[in-house]
Amino acid sequence: MTTPIAIDRDIAPCVAEMTAWRRHLHRHPELGFEETETSAFVADRLRSWGIETHVGIGGTGVVGVIRGDRGAGPAIGLRADMDALPIDEQGKAPHRSSRPGVMHACGHDGHTAMLLGAARILAERRTFAGTVHLIFQPAEEGLGGARRMIAEGLFERFPCDAVFALHNAPPLALGTAAVHSGPACAGAARFEVVVRGRGGHAATPHITASPVSAAAELVSLIESVPGRRSAASGMAVMSVASINGGGAFNVIPDSVTLTGTARAFDTPTMRTLEAELRRRCSGIGFAHDVACDVAFELLFPPTVNHPGEADIAAAALAGILGSGAVIRDMPPVTGSEDFAYMLERLPGAYVLLGTRRSDDTPMLHSPDYDFEDRLLPIGASFFLAMVERKLAAGRQPA
Repeated sequence: MTTPIAIDRDIAPCVAEMTAWRRHLHRHPELGFEETETSAFVADRLRSWGIETHVGIGGTGVVGVIRGDRGAGPAIGLRADMDALPIDEQGKAPHRSSRPGVMHACGHDGHTAMLLGAARILAERRTFAGTVHLIFQPAEEGLGGARRMIAEGLFERFPCDAVFALHNAPPLALGTAAVHSGPACAGAARFEVVVRGRGGHAATPHITASPVSAAAELVSLIESVPGRRSAASGMAVMSVASINGGGAFNVIPDSVTLTGTARAFDTPTMRTLEAELRRRCSGIGFAHDVACDVAFELLFPPTVNHPGEADIAAAALAGILGSGAVIRDMPPVTGSEDFAYMLERLPGAYVLLGTRRSDDTPMLHSPDYDFEDRLLPIGASFFLAMVERKLAAGRQPA
């Protein structure tokens, strides 16, 4: 980082404590909807600072409520995710995971510590008009924690005029950030194709209907869908990730199963991908005398930032990092994020904070990943800046 970082004036004394929280959480990771210790850790600290605390929302979710001392005003939500991944940590840090097969490989330990740091300052300061809802979300990693919190009345119980979230981003240099207007992350779907044929001896393929041959053709047909059926302005990806079937070198099986993912930045493109997947499976079925059973499940919609909220978030980041460090035109990422469900309900923005220290910085979901602790005061300062910009004068969100 070469540009001076202007962190919030009250954050600096909390950095050591935030680091200790983050490393404790890293040492004790929990999978989605199993974050009982993590939720208790969060709730205990919120209560110790006199923050109104609600637990058990969306299973293991926690919401803290802080009301400003300058009267009525709008309300905003600040969200951090809490869950870990089913990965066996390979790093050697003293705070490495104490639980085999589970680790914080996506930095949610850091996101939680950032929001706790901001919560502590806000509880002491309260120099705003309106309400801040601190949303500690479970099960972001593919299990739909945001969707469940919303279904259980998150925004009815804790109404918000806008909602904001952040994520660490190893591809970006430490001290930089990115925020988009419009799509920030792709929507994600999971598909499964079961190809059912007629098995038999591999020495007599002419009396079988081989699902293996059909599945082999399907791989290239499926992965070529985006290039032929989505417009250049509607970027999309389809990838086959697994093929399973058969168990002997000389036996053609009765069925083969393919699984994979589809990614798109808008709902119409995602619908096109599904329709074309089904059409191509039908054609292969006819050509090979097999049946193709297709399941297509939307996991997350696209994460779409609202332009006004993205502009406010960018201004807040510029005040911390400098305007030259805030990227506004980075292509959206093809990863997905279930904060998308919150942005479907409310105006808001999702921002990326750079963490790259060197060319060999581990990427997210890597077994040797570890959160960059120097990002903690930057993220906490961003959350505080959003409160300042949205609630300081009691103004309604743009």
